[in-house]
Amino acid sequence: QVQLVESGGGLVQTGGSLRLSCAASGRTFSRYAMGWFRQAPGKEREFVAAIDRSRGSTYYVDSVKGRFTISRDNAKNTVYLQMNSLKPEDTAIYYCAASDSIVIVTIHTGYDYWGQGTQVTVSS
Repeated sequence: QVQLVESGGGLVQTGGSLRLSCAASGRTFSRYAMGWFRQAPGKEREFVAAIDRSRGSTYYVDSVKGRFTISRDNAKNTVYLQMNSLKPEDTAIYYCAASDSIVIVTIHTGYDYWGQGTQVTVSS
């Protein structure tokens, strides 16, 4: 069992930045590939970014490439999502998730554990 707790969300103006954190507890954090998803009101949950177990590979949805960066610190059991040049369309609840997979996973059904989410609101 893995428990995930997100933090760092908030209200920011267009063009601003936020850094989300997701602290993990329970089983060995380094055995999990990690991902970030988001869900806006009335929309389905959307993949945002993922990172493999060893931090060697990352993957992003096209809409955030060049603006968001996913990283992890296995010593701190934490995964991060640095979000720059934020846009109103980035407004959503952001969730981190852990996958017992040796490769990056981009679909939500591939993840075994989820956090409770953190709200990100970008004002125009």
